[in-house]
Amino acid sequence: MSSTNKLNKTRNIGFIAHIDAGKTTVTERVLYFAGRIHKIGGVDQGTTAMDWMEQEKERGITITAAATNCSWNGYNINVIDTPGHVDFTAEVERSLRVLDGGVVVLDAVAGVQSQSETVWRQADKYQVPRICFINKMDKVGSDLDRVMQSIVRRLRANPVAIQLPWGTEAAFKGVIDLIERKAYSYPEEGEQIPTEHPVPDDMKDEVEKYRATLVEKISELDDELMLKYLEDAEITNQEIKTALRKATIKNKIVPVLVGTALKTKAIQPLIDAINEYLPSPLDVPAIIGKETKTGNEVERKPSADEAFSALAFKAVTDPFIGRLIYFRSYSGTVKSGAMVINSSTGKKERIGRIVKMHANTKADVDVVEAGDIAAAVGLKGTSTGDTLCDDSAPVLLESISFPEPVVSVAIEPKTRSDQDKMSEALIKLSDEDPTLRVSYDEEIGQTVLSGMGELHLDIIVDRMLREFNVEGNVGQPKVAYREAIRVPSKAEGKFVRQSGGHGQYGHVKIEVEPLDSDKPFEFEDKIKGGNVPKQYIPAVRKGLQQALGVGPVAGYPVVGVKAILVDGSYHDVDSSEVAFTVAGSMAMKEALNRAKGYLLEPVMNLEVTSPGDFLGEVVGDLGRRRAQVKNIDAIDDTQLIFASIPLAETFGYANTLRSLTQGRASFSLEFSAFEEAPKSVVEMQQAI
Repeated sequence: MSSTNKLNKTRNIGFIAHIDAGKTTVTERVLYFAGRIHKIGGVDQGTTAMDWMEQEKERGITITAAATNCSWNGYNINVIDTPGHVDFTAEVERSLRVLDGGVVVLDAVAGVQSQSETVWRQADKYQVPRICFINKMDKVGSDLDRVMQSIVRRLRANPVAIQLPWGTEAAFKGVIDLIERKAYSYPEEGEQIPTEHPVPDDMKDEVEKYRATLVEKISELDDELMLKYLEDAEITNQEIKTALRKATIKNKIVPVLVGTALKTKAIQPLIDAINEYLPSPLDVPAIIGKETKTGNEVERKPSADEAFSALAFKAVTDPFIGRLIYFRSYSGTVKSGAMVINSSTGKKERIGRIVKMHANTKADVDVVEAGDIAAAVGLKGTSTGDTLCDDSAPVLLESISFPEPVVSVAIEPKTRSDQDKMSEALIKLSDEDPTLRVSYDEEIGQTVLSGMGELHLDIIVDRMLREFNVEGNVGQPKVAYREAIRVPSKAEGKFVRQSGGHGQYGHVKIEVEPLDSDKPFEFEDKIKGGNVPKQYIPAVRKGLQQALGVGPVAGYPVVGVKAILVDGSYHDVDSSEVAFTVAGSMAMKEALNRAKGYLLEPVMNLEVTSPGDFLGEVVGDLGRRRAQVKNIDAIDDTQLIFASIPLAETFGYANTLRSLTQGRASFSLEFSAFEEAPKSVVEMQQAI
């Protein structure tokens, strides 16, 4: 098979969704029908191929993105099963950065949920084409039309059904293909081989109505089809599929399929749709990078003739073979044993072994070509987001950005012998997880872990015990507050020390301005006439940034600050980088004190699903937690409450909600933004 033909028949896809929508179950069935696994596992039993971590098996959730590959009708499909819980959103972020297409799994009753919106936005950010699979069509209350409406309303997408469910709820027995006008039923037990039927008489009108909508939507996006449509000429099934593929790849339309993964119904058509409508590496725009020497933009096409370039998107510590680096190859080829350059660090690295992953099992391969996903052993200095490339044509690809941590806990080793082991464990865990921050608080003499939520940090502590045999005492979770400034200000920092002989001299004048809080820090150099020599400018910037670590309001890091270096002076003998770093820090502290600082607290989007009987109690409790209820939707007797709530008020909410609703309600959280904290919170933080 030629390289181009092989790429044409390659799909790099991920399953993404809200927690409990059924991603892992769908992935399991896809792998089973593709012959990658020979026995179907269950999430509840902890026997799925992709949820291999002990914590995943015990909790029935996906924690880490697992990669595998399979074949279907001559196509090679690289699959990544991603987590649905908001605490592990970084796993989705780095997966979507390297994938060409996505399958968004939605619950047929709940429709679009909070984390569905998050992963959709992440896919939009990387312009990843998607198809939707509406799962659990056999559940009571399943409704295709309602889910389609929620896709339009909450995701602002353009969905088009290419299948209809045959039967509803417990009577769901198969699907009707709107393009081919054929019905397929699936047995309750046995080999799950579909049986083809003509469209049932009682559904013919509905099928024609939905098919007309499908043809109309596609025709609007294709000039040739629009001409045929207006002339009432016959549009063939193949023309519909070709136009649908083009529109999907351009992110103009989202094909929608239905099924139930748990009952193993309508999985084969989903795999066909992945091949039919999601892009190959040749269908997506070539990756853009920057030449390391010139800084000029350069395009790297997915071809074996181009120089090798790849992006490392995940680091994992394997107990048997050491550190594994997952990478997506964008151009050229690389062989095991090859020398490459890490253009992010400028250092050369040797790829010892290359393996293809199936969850946590590995198979050695000799070569990786453009468009492929694999893992390398032996890359000691490579981290998440680094670029690997050919030494003869170095290029720097866009890295991966991750959200800031919002929750912190203090941790200390239980015994003296655990001290060194804990440091080693945390270094390895933070290497794997870019959203885990490890710092040392000198005031309390404790190590502080910062992460995306209580569950995230709970898993980290659990992994320390199981994988590294380190026990720790963990404090209560704390909110990672931030500070910001209201008004511009000016300040001057002058550091002069004379103690006989060589002294220290640094002098700077700065102006600071407020920025949006999502922009941590910007620096501008407006020095004229060499009042601060160029070699000291980086030292000044370093001092300015260091001072932002402790804010004037309650001692939290300051964000959203632009610093402008406008003037200063130096001494021919006594000036040094250290002196200008200290002067920069002094100036920033003074400027912050004059800039009317205020406290920011992380605010979360909250979605509560509750029986109608308990609506009053749930809303009343939210009011006591400083939550703002934005909307309440009803699905039959179930109430969906959408609110924003300060993170500080969510600790212990699971237990409260359980007791208020007799264990019948559930909720999900996702980070929304940092907002100004009220006076009572400021006073409480100042008192700590």
